[in-house]
Amino acid sequence: MADDFEKEHAESFDWRHYWAIARRRTRYFLIPLFIGWALVWGVGWLLPSRYRSTTLILVEQPMVPQQFVVPNVGGNFQDRLQSITQQILSRTRLLRIIERFDLYPKDRKHISSDELVERMRKDIEIELVRSPGREELSSFNVSYISERPELAQQVTSELTNLFINENLEARQQQSENTTEFLGSQLEDARQTLAAQEEKVRKFKDQHLGELPGQLQSNLQILSGLQSQLQSEQDALNRANQQGVYLDSLLGQYRSLQKSSKTRDGSPIGLPALDQELDRLRAQLADLSSHYTDKHPDVRKVKEQIAKAEKIKQKITADLQANASEPLNQASTDEPAPRDASEIQDITPMAELKSQSKANKIEIANRQRAIQELLGKIGQYQLRLNRAPALEEQLAALTRGYEQSQANYDSLLKKKSDSELATSLEKRQQGEHFSVLDPPSLPAKPYFPNHLKLFGVGLGVGLLLGGVMVAGAEMQDDRIYDEKELKELRSVVVIVEIPKITTPEENRLQHRAIWLESAAAALVFSAILLGGVVSYLQG
Repeated sequence: MADDFEKEHAESFDWRHYWAIARRRTRYFLIPLFIGWALVWGVGWLLPSRYRSTTLILVEQPMVPQQFVVPNVGGNFQDRLQSITQQILSRTRLLRIIERFDLYPKDRKHISSDELVERMRKDIEIELVRSPGREELSSFNVSYISERPELAQQVTSELTNLFINENLEARQQQSENTTEFLGSQLEDARQTLAAQEEKVRKFKDQHLGELPGQLQSNLQILSGLQSQLQSEQDALNRANQQGVYLDSLLGQYRSLQKSSKTRDGSPIGLPALDQELDRLRAQLADLSSHYTDKHPDVRKVKEQIAKAEKIKQKITADLQANASEPLNQASTDEPAPRDASEIQDITPMAELKSQSKANKIEIANRQRAIQELLGKIGQYQLRLNRAPALEEQLAALTRGYEQSQANYDSLLKKKSDSELATSLEKRQQGEHFSVLDPPSLPAKPYFPNHLKLFGVGLGVGLLLGGVMVAGAEMQDDRIYDEKELKELRSVVVIVEIPKITTPEENRLQHRAIWLESAAAALVFSAILLGGVVSYLQG
């Protein structure tokens, strides 16, 4: 099977057949080849030369690490570069550059400014450069194509300066806008915080003494007031007992004034006074067991005992004096014995009345103090009852205040960080562009590419030569070999008559071969020389 395949392959490709075609169609191939190559290659030398100047701009990171100063300029580098490119390639900027460097002087006379701008945009190329092994953009190339190399370098340098300055201005403006925005937000947060503080202050002023933080003090005050109330009530009870005692003492004293002696001539005793003294001494003994002698209640009871003993002494002395007077005093010329009205004016009686009056005043004061204490106790109980509701209201106000305070503190920190970043941008120490390779001065034209046109012309010539040879073969109806005859007729060739030529025909045939060989050598030499020249120029 392999032998059959090789046989079929040999039959399908007969190199002798194609070589015979090449020998007899040499002129049909060489002339189109040379003409096609020469036209394309020659047009390349007639086109005006255009030079390309290129610069490499590096994207440098901030000089201060981000953990110390966080940049406040958003967006990635590619988006920012696209925005800067649109600004630089705007109609106004490009027209300014065209006027400054007098670009396209011939075309400015007969085309509009918009067409000039579009042409310049086509002559400007921006190529992004990515870091090796990463997708991160680290630099970019800026190129400009012009008919003069010096002009291409100048325009590229101007575009480079525009990119650098525009990036600095854009970053600085965005940084300042960010700082200004944070400042306005901080002012709003400050006003909100002040309003929350005012609400909390008014609430505390309106409910002074009722706040949840004063609950423990209110409980202590209430406990103290209740203790004072108990003391006042005890004092009122004692004052009431004192009043009853004084009233009883006054009644006994008035009855003694009518009957000053007993049957054996001794003064009548004062049982009420004695009972009061016994009560006071018992009370003093009870108080002394709990308090010292300097305690107010102990001192007061001692004063009451002293007064009662003094009254008792005066009353006893008065009664003894009245009992010692003679019974027959009425029959003498001396004044009559003192009656009841005179006895009422004596000092003990006046002192008892004074003490009774003071006792009534004390009772009234005690009752008034008890009423005031009851009112205060009611107020503090009301405060304690309202404490849960007030605590909930204050918690809501405090929560709003804390949220406003947290928002204000956060904005204050952000504004401070943004101000540091803005200061860094103003000092040109943030992310910025720097020229890594300055704009080049091109020594050779960028267009036309003579080496590329040489290859294109050679391809065109080969294509034309092949088309001409194929066309000539298709138009020729002569038979040149046995294979072609077999394709026309299914006959067997028995004998082949060789070609018979004269000496003159042989001479002409050799001359034609020599001319074709010389033409082929000349064509291929010209093509080779053109290739060398194109390579050296490119």
